Amino acid sequence: MNQCAVSVVVSTYNRAGRLPPALDALLAQEGEVSFEIIVVDNNSTDATKEVVEGIARRAGGRLRYAFEPRQGVSHGRNTGIGLAQAPIIAVCDDDVRVAPDWIGQLDRVFSEHPEIDYIGGRVLPNWMAPPPPWLTTAHWSPLALQDYGLEPMLVGPDRAVCLVSANIAFRRRVFEEIGLFSPELSRIKDGIGSTEDHDIQLRLWRAGMQGLYTPSLVVVADVTPDRLVKAYHRRWHSGHGRHCAMMRLRELVPADLGPMSEPKDIVTLFGSPAFVYADLFRAGYRWLQAACRRGDSLFYANQIRHVSGYIRASFRMFRQSGGRSVPAELYRAAGAYTRKRLSRAGLSATAS
Repeated sequence: MNQCAVSVVVSTYNRAGRLPPALDALLAQEGEVSFEIIVVDNNSTDATKEVVEGIARRAGGRLRYAFEPRQGVSHGRNTGIGLAQAPIIAVCDDDVRVAPDWIGQLDRVFSEHPEIDYIGGRVLPNWMAPPPPWLTTAHWSPLALQDYGLEPMLVGPDRAVCLVSANIAFRRRVFEEIGLFSPELSRIKDGIGSTEDHDIQLRLWRAGMQGLYTPSLVVVADVTPDRLVKAYHRRWHSGHGRHCAMMRLRELVPADLGPMSEPKDIVTLFGSPAFVYADLFRAGYRWLQAACRRGDSLFYANQIRHVSGYIRASFRMFRQSGGRSVPAELYRAAGAYTRKRLSRAGLSATAS
C-alpha cells in the first residue's frame, strides 16, 4: 500500500449495522487506481471493530481499522488523515455508498487539474421512507445532500460554495499547509448542525487555494425516517446557528474571503453583530408573510432558529468572557452605532 494513489478516510460511530454497504461499495471500485481505506472507530460501543475486521479479512490488504477515543467526527477524520499514505486523501461518511467509478473519478480529476486543491461532488438521496411534500431541495442542508447541477464549478473566494464532506477529497499538501479539521466545530456522537466542513474550506480560501465541484463524483446517502420530520430540521438549524457563532461567521463574512475585504466598523451587541438582530426581524417578517400566504413558512421559521441559535451562543460567549452589564452594553453599542453613522455621513459629505 506504500504506492497507493488515494487514501479514503471513513470516521464511524455506532453504525455497525449500516457500515458494511458503505465499505462494500468502496471495495467494489472499478479500474486500476490503487487505494486504501482507513476506517476510524470513533469510540463506538457497538460491534464496529468486529464488523470492520471481518470485512478487512477479505479486502486484500486495502482496509485498515483504527480507534480514536476522543469523541467527535473531526477527531476521527484527523486520525485517519494522519495514517493516510497517499497524495490524495478522500473523506466520506459511514452512511453513503460511493459510485463504482468514484476512486477513478478522483484520480482523473486531480490529474487533469493540477491547479485544484480539493474536489467535491454530488450527494444524492436514498430515501428510506417517502419524503414529505415540504422536503424540497431548499431543505436539503440538514440532510447533507448536495447537487449543484451537471456542470463543473470552481469554488473559492469568487464563488464561496461549501462542499459537504460526505463526498470530498484533498491533496495531502492542503493539510500540511492549513491544518486539519477543527474538533471544536465538529459533530459529536449524534449531534447535528456542525460546521467543520465550512471552517476548513474558509481556511483553504484564505490560503489562496481553490476547489472544484465535480458532478461526475457521486455518492448516495441514506436518509433515514428520523431526518424526514420537521423536528429534526428545527434542531439542525438551531445547532448550526450555534456552531456558526463559534466560528464568528457573521463577523468574518466577507472578511473570510480576503484580508482586503475585512469590515472594520462592525457594531456588536452582546457578542453578535448588530445586523444579525436585523436579520432576525427580517426572517420573522418573511415568516409571517409566508404563513399568511400559505407558502413555505418552515424555511423562514428555520432561518429564525438559525439566527436565534447564533445570538444565544454569542451571548453565552460574551458573558463567559466577562462582558459588560446589560445597560452598559446597550449604552456602548448605541454610542458605537452613532459614531459609525456620523463617520459614514462625514465620508459621504467629503466625497460629495
